[in-house]
Amino acid sequence: MKIFRIFPLVLIICLVMAFAAPGAYALEDPSLNGKAALLVDLDTGNVLFELNKDEQRAPASLTKIMTTLLALEALDEGRISLDDIVTAQDDCLTGMAEDSSTAGIVPGVQVSVKDLLYCTMLHSANEACNVLGTYISGSISSFVDAMNAKAAELGCTNTHFVNPNGLPAENHYSSAYDLYLITVEAMKYPMFMEMANTQSYQSSNPAVAGGEVFYNSNALLSDNAYYARNGSYVYEGASGVKTGYTNAAGYCLLSTAQRGDIHVLAVAMGCDGELNAQIDKYYNFDDTIAMYDWVFNNFSHRSIISTSENIMSVPVELSDGGSAMLRPQSSLTALLPNDVTAESITRDIVLYNDQLVAPIAAGTPLGEMTLSLNGEVLGTVTLVNNSEVELSRIEYMKQQIAEIFSRGWVIAIIVLVLVFLTLYIILVLRYRRLRQRHLRERRRMEQRRRMERERMYAESRQRPRTYSVDPSDRYDSYDGSIDDSFFDDRQ
Repeated sequence: MKIFRIFPLVLIICLVMAFAAPGAYALEDPSLNGKAALLVDLDTGNVLFELNKDEQRAPASLTKIMTTLLALEALDEGRISLDDIVTAQDDCLTGMAEDSSTAGIVPGVQVSVKDLLYCTMLHSANEACNVLGTYISGSISSFVDAMNAKAAELGCTNTHFVNPNGLPAENHYSSAYDLYLITVEAMKYPMFMEMANTQSYQSSNPAVAGGEVFYNSNALLSDNAYYARNGSYVYEGASGVKTGYTNAAGYCLLSTAQRGDIHVLAVAMGCDGELNAQIDKYYNFDDTIAMYDWVFNNFSHRSIISTSENIMSVPVELSDGGSAMLRPQSSLTALLPNDVTAESITRDIVLYNDQLVAPIAAGTPLGEMTLSLNGEVLGTVTLVNNSEVELSRIEYMKQQIAEIFSRGWVIAIIVLVLVFLTLYIILVLRYRRLRQRHLRERRRMEQRRRMERERMYAESRQRPRTYSVDPSDRYDSYDGSIDDSFFDDRQ
């Protein structure tokens, strides 16, 4: 009895311990200072982490990425060249305050397109953007229109530019995700990352930055960077792209990093820093490093689908086997947290045709499968049948017969034939009944006549008969036969 009393107590203790035990390991998001952030796998475009990625915010000098993109497009199309000498117009200082970042370019100064590009990307010179815009499009306003048109073309839904440099202006905004789209497009031009990774630049033109060397402001690349003066932020594997700061935007940074087979892009916006808080650090770099450490320490490329995996069997009409087995046409890998299990990946399958009909050659695309994790699409693969599906002759004949008999005119003919056949059978049966009735009546009549003759014959045998013999008849001429007419006459 004591054992049965102790058992419930032990059970209760086990349940309490089970609920108190820590849950399975789950990757925690990086802790950030900024108002918006984004981390993207550059190989697939998958978003690995985001914080207010679609929020419209002042982009500060990250605007200059779009300005540089349009300049590189003009170079690629041959509308301008790096050696072109451009004269700064009167509008080159439009919108600039006294403390604006500048390379010292003033109206009337002649400077090459190459110098203007490096001043834009490395020195973040605001007047250089104005000079480029006027040279490429004829005016700053026309260039801004081209910037907004390009943003719309790239699918940027939370971006509107008012100037080419990112100085504070009403209705000038972008988002972390839109800036990613713009940067990825700019990275298609080799010169973009070449400039973004340049640590220092010196123009041969003394009018540019006073002829002095100017340094890349991205402290992830070098301790000589402007923002590295209060500490080292150099990060292994980091490259490009652009820093930005205004009071409205806070400290911003867009950069990339690669270690091994992991290549990512990070956006940090609205961070605190030396000028907008009582601190001696720049959180745009801290946030970026936190995101990079988070992905490099906790993620790896993993196979999420292989070509040898059977996905599903689908019915096939007119086939010998009755079905086809679908497999991925190609394998798929994704950058995933190390604690993610295969069961947590969602598979959505779409078949191109709801009704498959044999024959089907091996390797025929029959559908596709999209794999996603927590709503984020990891990739899509085409589904093909792993072997040939042969046509069944028997099933084909059945199908053809069924198809023939399903046609309206065939059904009408069959109905008519059946009607005529039915009438014919009815008539034949009636004829047979009438004939049988006639035959029965005839047999009855013949039977009556026969019976009547027999009766009369019997009666005639019982009556006395008198004979008159002709003396002329000779007895010896009688053959012994009896003429039936004799009896008839006596009736």
